[in-house]
Amino acid sequence: MNDSTEHPHNETLLHDALHAHVRESGGNATGTYLVGLTDGALRIARRRQRLTRAGVGIAVAAAVAATWVAVADGAPPRTDVVQPAAGGGAGNTGKAAPLSLLPVTSSTEHACAPGSGGYTVHATATYPALCVRADRARGMIDVRVTSAKAEKSTVDDVWQVEVTLSPADRARFAALTGSLATAPAPRNEFAIVIDGKLWGRPFVASSITGGRFAIAGAYAGDLTRATAHDLADGLDPGR
Repeated sequence: MNDSTEHPHNETLLHDALHAHVRESGGNATGTYLVGLTDGALRIARRRQRLTRAGVGIAVAAAVAATWVAVADGAPPRTDVVQPAAGGGAGNTGKAAPLSLLPVTSSTEHACAPGSGGYTVHATATYPALCVRADRARGMIDVRVTSAKAEKSTVDDVWQVEVTLSPADRARFAALTGSLATAPAPRNEFAIVIDGKLWGRPFVASSITGGRFAIAGAYAGDLTRATAHDLADGLDPGR
């Protein structure tokens, strides 16, 4: 099957959305309660994945928004291979690495064909290979970052990089995420592209007005401690 809405990488998307909500809520009681609920949902999703691989049929009903996002036919990004945990991040070259936030237009279960445009996420022992395509015409290019910090998630103990956008880009980010929130998967996701590589593709449920998001890799758990710190160093303009 090629429909990305029915594959286990949605665990990563749920993880990213939870983090966005908790950051927006300021860690209040509601956010803490949702953390507990989402932990349970992640456990159920992983159990469903194991049962599916064992041949157990499971019927799942999902409510999906009916309105698709119109995508401009802009110049597609060049084909890139995702390498978030290969022992090297964006690198610290004295200035912040180029960061783009691009609306995802499709996500299919195979590597991108050479020259077809898109970003290949390599298969792992747990997850399939993906070809992720994004719309540069509607996205944010050369995004300005105020700070970037490597840390371990308090939800699932994986390494991530928390990014804070500059005030000038926060309004643009709120508008972008708001335009994606009502679209069905995968068009409710945005691709985090750094130095021409895809480092994440979180989905959004509502406009993110605080200008903050977390990078956890193409799949949650992709980042190592060294990679997360290297990526944060490359993104933070003050380092």
